[in-house]
Amino acid sequence: MKEHSLREYVGMEEVVGPIFVIRNIHNVGYNEVVEIVDKDGISKIGITLEVGKGMAVVQVLGGTSGISLNNCRVRFKEDALKVGVSEELLGRVFDGLGNPLDGMPKPLFDEQLDINGYAINPTAREYPKNIIETGISSIDVMNTLVRGQKLPIFSGSGLPHDMIATQIARQARVKNEDFCVVFAAMGVKYDTARFFIKSFEESGVLDRVAIFLSLADSPSIARLMTPKFALTAAEFLAFKKNMHVLVIMTDMSNYCEALRELSTIRGEIPARKGYPGYLYSDLASLYERAGMIKGINGSITQIPILTMPNDDITHPIPDLTGYITEGQIVLERELNSRGIYPPVAGLPSLSRLMKDNIGEGLTRADHPSLSSQLFSFYAHVKDIRALASIIGEEELSPLDHQYIKFGEEFEKRFLTQGYFERRTLEEGLDLGWDILSLLPKDELVRIKEADLKEHYKYRGDEV
Repeated sequence: MKEHSLREYVGMEEVVGPIFVIRNIHNVGYNEVVEIVDKDGISKIGITLEVGKGMAVVQVLGGTSGISLNNCRVRFKEDALKVGVSEELLGRVFDGLGNPLDGMPKPLFDEQLDINGYAINPTAREYPKNIIETGISSIDVMNTLVRGQKLPIFSGSGLPHDMIATQIARQARVKNEDFCVVFAAMGVKYDTARFFIKSFEESGVLDRVAIFLSLADSPSIARLMTPKFALTAAEFLAFKKNMHVLVIMTDMSNYCEALRELSTIRGEIPARKGYPGYLYSDLASLYERAGMIKGINGSITQIPILTMPNDDITHPIPDLTGYITEGQIVLERELNSRGIYPPVAGLPSLSRLMKDNIGEGLTRADHPSLSSQLFSFYAHVKDIRALASIIGEEELSPLDHQYIKFGEEFEKRFLTQGYFERRTLEEGLDLGWDILSLLPKDELVRIKEADLKEHYKYRGDEV
C-alpha cells in the first residue's frame, strides 16, 4: 500500500460488490466520508462501515464498477457525510442521497448537518402530547396518532399501504401550528414513485412536503441512506424551525433487506431469517430520532410503513419494530378482499399513547369510552361470526343478530372511507355513536350515563 499523503492512499486490498477493504492506513473513524478517484479522474464517495487498527471497510455509494484495484486513489475526509438543510427543502423532490430529482437546482442551505444524527437524549425528551388528525376515522378515533409518537403501519404485499401513506400525508393536520411532512420512500418502483409525486401535486400539498425517493434499481446503500437524509431534514425543521413534522417512511422492509444484503457481503454471522444481529439497534437508531424536546416547540412524529413477508406479524421486521415503537396500525387482507378501504384491522391495531391524549380538554369527553366500547363490540362480533359459521346464523339469538348488524355497519360505514374523503375527529366520533345506537342501552357498559344522554339514540328496531 503506497501512502500518497497524510490522508490519501493508492490502491486497495480487496473489492466485493459495492464494498472494498483497505489496509496499512492511519486509524480512521466509523462513518467517515471517503473519496475514491479512479485512474480517469472520476470521483466517487464512500462511507466507512467498519474500522480497525490500520484498516477500514468502505462502502461506495455509486458502486465499485470501473474502479481499479491498484491504481485508484483513496482519500479519507476525517468527517461524516452531511446534508444541506433549509426550509427550501419543502416542495422539493430528492433522490435517496439528497440530489434533486425535480429538475430544479439545489436549494440554498442554511447549514450542513451530519446525516447519522442521534437518538434524542431521554433526559431531554418531553412526553408526546396533542394529537395529529389524519382524517381517517379508524386511526383518529380508535388508534389516535400523537405528536412525537412512533406509530408504524404493518401491511402486506398487495395491500394499499401506499395509498394510505399519501392520504395521511395529504390530509394530516395540526391545529394552529406550523406543520409539514417529510416523505421517504425506499426501494419503490418507478410507477409508485410517480404516484406519490402526482398525488401531492394534484392535491396542492407539495409545498409543505419534502420527498426523498430511492427507486428499486438504486444501490442498496441508497436505501440505507434515504431515511437518514429524511430524518436529518426533519430534525432541522422540527428543532431549528419549530415546526411539527410528520415523517412517513415506506417501505422499511426494503430498508431491512438492503441491510441484510450488506451484512451478507461483509460475511457477518446471520441471526433470525438471515438478518444481522444488530437489526434491532439499527432500526432503533432511526425510530428513536422521533419525539419532542423540552423547551422546543417543534416535534417529529414517525409513521414507518412495512410489508410483512407472508403477512407474518412475528417476522423479525414487524416483531422488532413493535418493540421499539408505541403501537401499530395493522392492515387486514380479509377486509381488503371485501373492498373495505382503508382495511385497518380493528383488534390487533393499537396506539399506546392514545389514552393519555384523548378525553375532556384534549379531544372530546366521550372519546375514551366510545373507542373502548367500539373495540369491545367489534371483538364480540368476531366471536359471534365464528359461532355462526358453526351453528348457522338462523340459530343465533335476536341480540346476536343486532351484533351482526353492528359489525356490518362498523365495517361498511366507519372503517370504509374513500381515498379522497377526509373526516374530522368530530365526524368520526358522531358516526361511531350512530353505529353504537344499533345495540340496546344495557349493552353499553363502558359508556358514562352523561354521554349516553347526550349522544345515544337507540335505532335497534332497524335490524
